[in-house]
Amino acid sequence: METLINTFSEEKECEYKGEIYSVRDNGAVMRHLRNSKKARKDDGIWTFGTMDKTNGYMYIGSHRVHIIVATAFYGAKGSKIYVVDHIDTYHCNNRVDNLRWLTRLENVLINPVTLKRVTMLCGGDITKFIKDPSCLRDLAGNNKDISWMRTITPKEAATAYENVMRWGLKPIDQNQIKKEKVVSNKSEWLFEEKQTSFETITGTPQIIKAKFPETALQLKWKTPTDFPCCPQNLQNGGLNEYFENLKTSNDFSINRYSSHKVMNKVLIEDGKAWLVLTNDTTIGAIKPFGLVKIYYSGGQFIHESISTFFEENGAMQYFTEMQGLKWEGGDSIDRYCM
Repeated sequence: METLINTFSEEKECEYKGEIYSVRDNGAVMRHLRNSKKARKDDGIWTFGTMDKTNGYMYIGSHRVHIIVATAFYGAKGSKIYVVDHIDTYHCNNRVDNLRWLTRLENVLINPVTLKRVTMLCGGDITKFIKDPSCLRDLAGNNKDISWMRTITPKEAATAYENVMRWGLKPIDQNQIKKEKVVSNKSEWLFEEKQTSFETITGTPQIIKAKFPETALQLKWKTPTDFPCCPQNLQNGGLNEYFENLKTSNDFSINRYSSHKVMNKVLIEDGKAWLVLTNDTTIGAIKPFGLVKIYYSGGQFIHESISTFFEENGAMQYFTEMQGLKWEGGDSIDRYCM
């Protein structure tokens, strides 16, 4: 961790909510000691913060690190109008180049998923919202969490929409919108995120059938996926055949979102299971490294997603430690984003 924290190009100082911080462009912060007051746990120490498992944000005390970093490098903004957006959508990646100030409405519209939800609430036509944001009133019912959007003026809505279109947001498929369902609870909108090939399912893990072959199942992995190396039958030593098929650079998994190739493999649990380290070759993949555990049960191969990683070093660390071995390759940002 010390190596990561000390790897930076620029350092600044800022005040945020009555506290003074030193801030580095790698996302590390140090809270200064208060005059004539007892030092607190994190005072005077460089840290990336502590992750809140409920929302994925990094905190120092009760304050979110990404807001402190944005304040130091981009200046302060009023929280009633602006929010700090994580460009890669990962709340633990607080590097300066991954952060930007957006208005609350821009933050909604820049995300294709939330844009799609707003479009649905306006009858499948986002221009209805742009012309008259109050149109949400009849469609939103008693969902008070979006009441602030009803007070937006058509001019504000048009400006925000023009901005996100200029930033390269892709048009919404109106036909697909009509097929989707809006899900909400009492406190917040639950937006369905784009599925990746290694999505971790919250709650009770579910096993689903793979797209191919019939002998493959998926655990903690919702997108139907092809497993080209997986044997289509288990006659004549199918277990050994699968392990042998997992050669470096062979296709491991393919679905509509990604294509992973084998990087490494190893037998674990006395040969009853194995780990496969993979690399997503899809252009622009945010977390391109994956770790999967495979084992045989009930006549089928179960592919359990362990996690995905920003850095190869982070993936290798987990690959090594899950074998019960000591990792000596240094720390990575993935340690703080799990």
